[in-house]
Order: sequence, then C-alpha cells, then structure tokens
Amino acid sequence: MAFYYEIIIGRKFSESFSLQLSTVFIHRNLVALTNEENDVYALGIGTRMKLSKRMAIVADYHYIAKGLNKNVYKDPFSIGFDIETGGHVFQLLFSNATGMNEKSFITNTTINWARGSIRFGFNLSRIFTLGKRH
Repeated sequence: MAFYYEIIIGRKFSESFSLQLSTVFIHRNLVALTNEENDVYALGIGTRMKLSKRMAIVADYHYIAKGLNKNVYKDPFSIGFDIETGGHVFQLLFSNATGMNEKSFITNTTINWARGSIRFGFNLSRIFTLGKRH
C-alpha cells in the first residue's frame, strides 16, 4: 500500500499552450529492500501544446529529489500525442516509466530514456453524457 500527496499549480497560457508544475510526496508502506526509504519526494513539470484543433503534443518529467537510489531508479520522462475524434481521445505515449499513477511511475522507473529504453503506451477515453445536453 502507498499514499501520495501532490500540490499542482497549472496555467493555460493560451488556447494552445498549458503548463503544470507539481511537488509530490509518496509514502510506501512496503519497500523492496531494507536499505530503501519509505518516503520519496519529487518535482514535476508537464505541458500540453495543441498542434491543431484536434491534435496536441504532451510531455511530462519528474525529478526525483530524495528517497530513491539514483544508480537504480531513473527520473521518469514521457512524451505523447493526443488525437481527438468526435467524443474519443486517443493518447499515444512514449515513456521510460512502467505505470500511470504517481506511485508507479515515480518510484518504479528503472530504465533510462537517454539509452534508448522506451516503452509505448496507449489510452483511449470517452465522454459519456447522462441526460440532456445544454
């Protein structure tokens, strides 16, 4: 079991550009090795830039400030593309991280993006509306 707390500051600078900064604290109840710390601190930055009305490029990076061995764990970096189609959003993501939530991608990333170790992920989201649209 793990808990994470995050302070997020974000701003939409224009119709096509958004930026987000975050501070993250993660507490892991169980760690893999006895010499690992239970508490991890990270600083994150994320951005989204629209390329057209229905396409955007997104990027996300977290600097691990304290709590993980930098010889084993790497800072997670992801870049992706959002493609909107009438109600669906397809996300194509390239990352060195293993998961999608903060506990997973911040504390479990062990491969190095700079050495060509890249994972591919895919998300699909759909908005459902109940009742009449106004």
